[in-house]
Order: sequence, then structure tokens, then C-alpha cells
Amino acid sequence: MSATVGHQVGCALAFEVEEPATLALQVAVARAATLILDEEIQVSVDGSPFTGTVREPTGDHGSRFHVLDAPRGAVTIAYTAAITGTPPDPVAATELELLAYLRPSRYCPSDRLVGWATGEFGHLGRGHDAVQTITDWIARRTAYVFGSSGPTDGAVDTLMAGQGVCRDFAHLGVTICRGLDIPARTVAVYAPGLSPMDFHAVFEAYTGDAWQVYDATRLAPRSALVRIATGRDAADTAFVTVIGGRAELRATEITAVVDGVLPEDRWDRPVILP
Repeated sequence: MSATVGHQVGCALAFEVEEPATLALQVAVARAATLILDEEIQVSVDGSPFTGTVREPTGDHGSRFHVLDAPRGAVTIAYTAAITGTPPDPVAATELELLAYLRPSRYCPSDRLVGWATGEFGHLGRGHDAVQTITDWIARRTAYVFGSSGPTDGAVDTLMAGQGVCRDFAHLGVTICRGLDIPARTVAVYAPGLSPMDFHAVFEAYTGDAWQVYDATRLAPRSALVRIATGRDAADTAFVTVIGGRAELRATEITAVVDGVLPEDRWDRPVILP
């Protein structure tokens, strides 16, 4: 069992809603049985408290949505959470999970890269060392360039361009792993130590006994990451989805800190994310 953790995380989002719209947010910390959340979400419209209902459906892997029907105006949403407790022991994946995270998905078309992935990495097997080699390769061959990719770019685009942002690095890792029959998935996280601070994306691969987290960007220590949402790719883990109407995101502010000293990361060692 891992040591007790302490984090303070949160975000502030500002929207200009031009036509009434439903906002589906994934910014809350994922539920984990042994972690205690002291959290709050506040919504205002044109500076006054929102009088509608904020619904909270729960998704896979403890991820949660906050859904509200936003009227016209300046809508601001502030979420804060203090996290304490002991991370739970890892749980073995179900057969259904493993099958789901082997399939190609919108941003991770692994069926298009099977031949290339097998030629490059197929001799490595399907354990942690194989995924670590893939992660190291992405880190060497892909430049982190802010604004270098668009919202519809997938892993093949990233491979060809040789550059991207955190979600592109995660998509490429997931796609290569799935091409080698290694189950893999993307994870949206709060990332203490990230600079500049923002939402962050990493990937997890199942290498036989647990989901282990990998990050080819190497921008924040993995042991400090806080899970928000988990899914096939960014289509499942987007921090906001606008449904109907028109709403423009005008500003974001993300915070993520740990109690005490930020841990260092040994990038070659396995890490399990609560």
C-alpha cells in the first residue's frame, strides 16, 4: 500500500454563452475508495449564483461529470478539491476492459499502425519493458510544441509531424501499444509540477498485473498525478463538451499542488495511478 497523499487541485473556467447550451464538464477528481475528497463546485451567471441544477452522473473508473443547462451570459465555473488518504491497492483489469482498450478508437487508429508498430517494437514482447521502450522512443522522436496540433488530429498525424502536445503524446503511446496487442488507454489528470499549469494527459498500459502510467512528455512526476477521467482517447476524457446552443470558452485557470516536496520521477520505473 502506498503512503498517505495530500493534494490541492482545482480549476476556474469562464464561458460566454451566446445561445443556451448544456455544458458537460469532466474536471472533478475521480472517485477512489480510500481517498477522501473535500470538494466544492460553484457556478455563476453574470456574477450571480446559478439557480439551476448541476447534475453529477458517474462514468467508468470513478470519473464524474458535472452537467448544467447554461443560460445566455457570462458563465463561470470554479472547482476545488483537497485530497487526503491512502491510495487503494491496484485492481486487476476485467476481461471486458482489456478487450475494450485493445480496439482502435477515433484518435488512436491502431489498426492503421499494426504493421509499422510490429516492425519497430514487436520483438519486445508485451510487458513493462516494451511499453517503457515505446515511451522512451516517443520522448526522443516527438517534440513538445504548444499549439502544434488541432482538435481533430490523431496519433497518425502526430507520428508524421513529429510534434504535438500532451494529448498527442498519449494518443501515440496508446496507438502503438494497441497495435502490439497491449491494452492501453488515455487518462486526463491534474499534474502538480506542470509548467505552465494546465490539464494534462498521460496513458496507461496493462502489462500483466496492473495498469501502469506512462508519460513521454516527462513534464510532471507521475506519482503526483491526480486522475480525472479515463477512456479510449480524448473523445472520452475532454474537460468540457458543449451540447446544443453556443458557448465559447474564454479563460481557464488550473491549480495542482502537493503537500510538502514535489516527488522526483524515475522514468524507467513502473508507477500505478490511483
